[in-house]
Amino acid sequence: MNVFITGASGYIGGSVAIAMIKNGHKVRGLTRSCSSAQQLMTLGIEPVMGELEDAELLVQEACKADAVFNTANADHLGAVEALIAGLKGTGRVLIHTSGTSIIGDDARGNFCSDAIYSENSTLVIDPRKQARRDIDLRVIEASKLDIRSAVVAPSLIYGYGKGINKQSIQIPFLSKNASDNGAVQIVGKGLNTWSNVHIDDLVDLYLLVAEKCKGGSLYFAENGEASFIEIAKSISKRLGIHAIEHLDPEFAVEKWGMARALFSFGSNSRVRSVRAREDLGWNPKNHSAQQWILNEMKIYP
Repeated sequence: MNVFITGASGYIGGSVAIAMIKNGHKVRGLTRSCSSAQQLMTLGIEPVMGELEDAELLVQEACKADAVFNTANADHLGAVEALIAGLKGTGRVLIHTSGTSIIGDDARGNFCSDAIYSENSTLVIDPRKQARRDIDLRVIEASKLDIRSAVVAPSLIYGYGKGINKQSIQIPFLSKNASDNGAVQIVGKGLNTWSNVHIDDLVDLYLLVAEKCKGGSLYFAENGEASFIEIAKSISKRLGIHAIEHLDPEFAVEKWGMARALFSFGSNSRVRSVRAREDLGWNPKNHSAQQWILNEMKIYP
């Protein structure tokens, strides 16, 4: 199978690319830099020089691919439209990467929500995330154009990637920030809870979606959950940094930016992967981000 991946030098895209190559597929990956292109080639990925703004290029690559994985940017509507244009009428696969922050609330770290969503739920979307949700819906509706389209929405991802970029977003950020500041810093009380998923299990899900999904599907990716105070305690123990600081949410916004402070670290994002398990037979093996932190997370000087 000929595969095209946007974000091939990234954490998710690179890990998916390596798995597809190991399964005997030919992978072409979009990249912006010559240095990344060289690294991709060493991994067996054929680099495609360009950006998400290069609509004509994306259309051409989608036309040549049996499956397209869009992992570069969940908020880039133009790229999605170009990929849909290239796949229209082919019956081929388009997998778009979103995230469970679409159902993030405004907890500001201070409570654990009772709201838990599956793919079959009516999702409550914060207005600040509606644009991302609209892109997800555009991908889902592309099934009406004879595209086997699907949206994969990972929760908090942990574990080391297999491609160029080994690091996820949330846990590495908190760990580095703790090392830099001498304290594990979290938003508010840290009672807000996110579902989580190991990168290896997430990659397995992408492969199953490419193989088995019905067009117009949404799949959440989770296998466990933790509050941020639980994650902070695990990081504290692993790094030997005993102080945990509870940042005022407004100060966290000034320090980290709104999206990071209020969504990535301040919201609740609790989901269940019903369709992935029932429809695709997804069977994730890892279930504890805290145990990964305590036993496997590397400690950098």
